[in-house]
Amino acid sequence: MTHAGYSAVATTLHWVSSSMRTDFVLDALEQALYARQPERDSSLIHHSDRGSQYVSIRYSERLAEAGIVPSVGSKGDSYDNALAETINGLYKAELIHRRGPWKTKEAVELATLEWVSWFNNHRLLEPIGYIPPAEAEANYYKQLVSQAATVAA
Repeated sequence: MTHAGYSAVATTLHWVSSSMRTDFVLDALEQALYARQPERDSSLIHHSDRGSQYVSIRYSERLAEAGIVPSVGSKGDSYDNALAETINGLYKAELIHRRGPWKTKEAVELATLEWVSWFNNHRLLEPIGYIPPAEAEANYYKQLVSQAATVAA
């Protein structure tokens, strides 16, 4: 799953969730850390809004333990979550409104996870050569490794 994919998951599950508790967002963070295993060099930035779950002591401490720099948008800045809001709009248009009404919250959650998987792994994106975002990301990292090997040789 791409970095944008984890953003999409958090955004869409935030919208689906009946309550955003610290435990909920900590679980999402742990899943992302496990799956991505980022470097602990403070080069990763976590941007969020000022929701109490994101500025809680437990969440802030976990970000610090993982070497992630927190970034909380300024109050009233409409551009803070532009990417997340764009993805949320796509999610609602392509899934929620198209397939609703929904019978259960669980049905929405499962459909959300399926949509995020499609969004990252199967959706063909014109600006990156009609390939899925996950494939473009894999190609990018292969190129970095190849360049590093060339420089080292």
